[in-house]
Amino acid sequence: MQKQRILVSVVGFSDVERHALNTVFRLSQERELSYAPWVPLAPPGAVIPSGVAQVALVDGESLEAVLSHAKEMPPGQRLIWVGPDAPEHAWRVLDRPIEWAAVLHDLDLVFAARQADSGLLDLDVTAPAPLDIDLEMDTAEATDMTRRALVVGAEDQEGTYLRTRLALAGVGHVDEVVDTETALELMERNRYVCGVFNLDDHRIDVWALMRHFVARNPQALTLATTELAGPLAGWWRRRRVRRDAHRVGITALLERPFQPRQVSEWLDLI
Repeated sequence: MQKQRILVSVVGFSDVERHALNTVFRLSQERELSYAPWVPLAPPGAVIPSGVAQVALVDGESLEAVLSHAKEMPPGQRLIWVGPDAPEHAWRVLDRPIEWAAVLHDLDLVFAARQADSGLLDLDVTAPAPLDIDLEMDTAEATDMTRRALVVGAEDQEGTYLRTRLALAGVGHVDEVVDTETALELMERNRYVCGVFNLDDHRIDVWALMRHFVARNPQALTLATTELAGPLAGWWRRRRVRRDAHRVGITALLERPFQPRQVSEWLDLI
């Protein structure tokens, strides 16, 4: 498949949400289908994307959202609305808190809809529809089909990065925990396709949780992260933590701070 790019006009959203969205844009450059922001106003000398944005991603709680109610959409552009009071011409409607997997799913559908419009794809994805639950499927069945990941002990920025990167890998739900009791409860209730454990979080018994996770989810991708896996840790400490981690049965030991290429190599296996 030839590389394709979807231009997205972003209206509103908090700083945290924009940071997550920018991370989605940046990580998507590794895919055959990528996304980039469309910015009509830019400083002198800046490169402005050509053409019209294929999709408008609008924060329904922002002041600018009023304009999206009134104005007519440019030909071929589709509106993804986040929040309440969506206009009738909204193509997709998402609720908060934002599930980035749902955003990625809808952005991918924009490309599929353009293919359908051009006659290259015999599929009707052009009409508004519920978020991600089939009308013939009840909520429990939809939840069972959702691919889940467990992230233990991640710091805030690490958690944001992992959520968006996992969403790109098709993981629809991420459980983030920072205490042992919650982690054990979640492991008893759910099955996971991926687990990421921060070995440097000494507030919880990460090693015991990791062993339990591997036993409960033997087919899952299990990643441990630590500063001791980096080149500054020293040969002996690095060797010891790798030996202990692999005895537990994990898939791979990754460096902290994260190395995006290294993380991508493993999460792309999910």
